Amino acid sequence: MSRPAVLPVTDGPEVLHATWSVSRETLDRLTIYVNLLLRWQSAQNLVAPSTLGEVWRRHVADSFQVSDCAPDARVWADFGSGAGFPGLVTAIRLMERGGGHVHLVESNQRKAAFLRTVIRETGCPATVHAERIETVTARLLDTPPGDDGPVTAVSARALADLKQLCAYAAPFSATGALCIFHKGRNFRDEVAQASHQWDFDLVEKESLIDPDSRILVLGRIRPRRVAGKG
Repeated sequence: MSRPAVLPVTDGPEVLHATWSVSRETLDRLTIYVNLLLRWQSAQNLVAPSTLGEVWRRHVADSFQVSDCAPDARVWADFGSGAGFPGLVTAIRLMERGGGHVHLVESNQRKAAFLRTVIRETGCPATVHAERIETVTARLLDTPPGDDGPVTAVSARALADLKQLCAYAAPFSATGALCIFHKGRNFRDEVAQASHQWDFDLVEKESLIDPDSRILVLGRIRPRRVAGKG
């Protein structure tokens, strides 16, 4: 069966200007990224086909919100990076902020190959780890930090429910990292479910792209104590 044609893109970099001041260099890198995404999408399903017509708004602008939640973070771990949202966008923005690094964790080898291509073509400061999240976490925590320092922020978008994300992120949170997760309209249910197992500090930020969605900023994630134990 032939793959459906890529939808024409009906938006562009201008969608960023209403909210952010973006340099020409950053726009050029993001344009390279989007063009690569559209080219690779015809061979593999990197993002939902229904979102391609608004790729700048639905994916690029949506990802811009993440690094705003931790503007001082220099080193990020992005779980389940997929097509690179938000991790690659964060890496490109770090170039405007004087440097840093993003660890992109994506076990799918084809998606990992796409991420490496974008890194090579844009020069953004990122490393792809084509392994399980737990494996990469152990290595990043056990290895002395490089010149940019330890991981101080964690991100994930469309990867898992909040309870599972807390399990993934807790080791980094224990060292002081902020954890920033995109969540859809059922975010309140996910927070309630996660709260049965985890304690955490939580700030909810309304998405600039979808008023029904939230950017959840979590800190001090730790297992909830069971009454009568500990």
